[in-house]
Amino acid sequence: MNRPGPCWLPPGDAKAAFPDPELALAEPDGLLAVGGDLSPQRLLNAYRHGIFPWYSDGQPILWWSPDPRAVFYPDSPRVPRSLRKLLRRGEFRVTADRAFAEVIHACAAPRDGHEGTWLTAEMIDAYIRLHTLGHAHSVECWRDGELVGGLYGVAIGRVFFGESMFSRVSNASRVAFVHLARQLESWNYGLIDGQVHSPHLVSLGAVDMPRREFLARLDVLCSRPPATGAWREWPDSGKGGTA
Repeated sequence: MNRPGPCWLPPGDAKAAFPDPELALAEPDGLLAVGGDLSPQRLLNAYRHGIFPWYSDGQPILWWSPDPRAVFYPDSPRVPRSLRKLLRRGEFRVTADRAFAEVIHACAAPRDGHEGTWLTAEMIDAYIRLHTLGHAHSVECWRDGELVGGLYGVAIGRVFFGESMFSRVSNASRVAFVHLARQLESWNYGLIDGQVHSPHLVSLGAVDMPRREFLARLDVLCSRPPATGAWREWPDSGKGGTA
């Protein structure tokens, strides 16, 4: 049963518990809590429990846990024939954790003529801090030495919580995502979280998972030890210039 409104979180208390995600509102789908902060402790606690922040400038911090959840299995990204050919040609160089700040700022740039962005300066700073602590990671796609696409997210245990991606040339973010999925499969990751259902995510291979099942999987996968040294040892691939 849904509550009449979201829970208010006290600011400055990173240890304040989130409510049960099953109490999230049905409309707007998944709104669970308001307030709090974006400290590393709170963010990691949120992700472990299937919760993520999503809000715009001028709003308080909003915390979400939608039902169903868009997820990917690392062993089954959707790779159409045209993308397979592009990957074989190796036109892009794909790296990890080489340009996290550049990637997140590119993801924050306005798109399709829209002036606003959901990635506030506060959020950018928070995820750069998580990256510095070794919890947030980026995948970069380069061509002729220029960053042309990429994505970033948070890794806990054997789950990668995807946050955003961008492309400056056609298919660059898709190439980055396929490389990510393949590496995560090799590291025995169990899930990639895509958060909210969208046609774009479906085109990449996302499926809908009931929130209850998603939370149960997180309880197991987030408790597993991470792949030791994996992100530091990500192999450069392709011939797209110097990264």
